[in-house]
Amino acid sequence: MEKGINNNQIEASFASYLKGTFQLPDTDIKSFSPLTLAYIGDTVYDLIIKTSVVEQGNAPVNKLHKQVTKYVKATAQAEHYHKIEEMLTDEEMAIYKRGRNAKSYTSAKNAGIVEYRTATGVEALIGYLFLTDQTDRLMELMRPVINDIVSIS
Repeated sequence: MEKGINNNQIEASFASYLKGTFQLPDTDIKSFSPLTLAYIGDTVYDLIIKTSVVEQGNAPVNKLHKQVTKYVKATAQAEHYHKIEEMLTDEEMAIYKRGRNAKSYTSAKNAGIVEYRTATGVEALIGYLFLTDQTDRLMELMRPVINDIVSIS
């Protein structure tokens, strides 16, 4: 029998697809710490930006890295927040604020504390949307950054 993706898997988000494929347990995402949400959100944010940059065309990895860094650093994520804050629902704003107000024991190399905390809030929101299978909403909130990437190339 041929192995492939069935229609249910096509419609599922990547997080759901992973859970189903590897039989991961269901978890109560609302019980996760904001820094846990930011941890996964950082990776999801990075993957979306890297994919968008790479899709603009082949380039040396060093050049790709420099371009991606412009969008994933804390100062850029803080700017991203200001572009989307009016779009956020009350629930999303609450998730963002939990991430922003979390006590982190690390800090950004090239950003102030306010920018770093704002970026952590954005990452927590992205992580939450990813883990709760709100892929369409996640992409809607990422659109302002992706539009910047596409318009530059």
